[in-house]
Amino acid sequence: ERVENALAALREGRGVMVLDDEDRENEGDMIFPAETMTVEQMALTIRHGSGIVCLCITEDRRKQLDLPMMVENNTSAYGTGFTVTIEAAEGVTTGVSAADRITTVRAAIADGAKPSDLNRPGHVFPLRAQAGG
Repeated sequence: ERVENALAALREGRGVMVLDDEDRENEGDMIFPAETMTVEQMALTIRHGSGIVCLCITEDRRKQLDLPMMVENNTSAYGTGFTVTIEAAEGVTTGVSAADRITTVRAAIADGAKPSDLNRPGHVFPLRAQAGG
């Protein structure tokens, strides 16, 4: 029932908090749908989270945007699939504000997005999604 409620919230453009196990990272992630995330939701994420904003993308999207993985030899405990960080090539100032990060997210998820739509590095951390979680 909790999973169904979370999915319903995401479909409605609301966020959810996903907690992992104590024996893993013992953390919570605020998750919002990128397509509908508002500046206010982004500001909440920045203010009450760690300040790091991740954008989950598929492997196909990573290739479409020509985003290399952050490191060639990932030695982190869970092999987290970060790519290089990104910033929208147009429509941002410093890139750090909630509005600028929303602009970056929208640029990265746009249907016709291309590598030149994004500068590297930036203030948004793409995270390659993996089938099965």
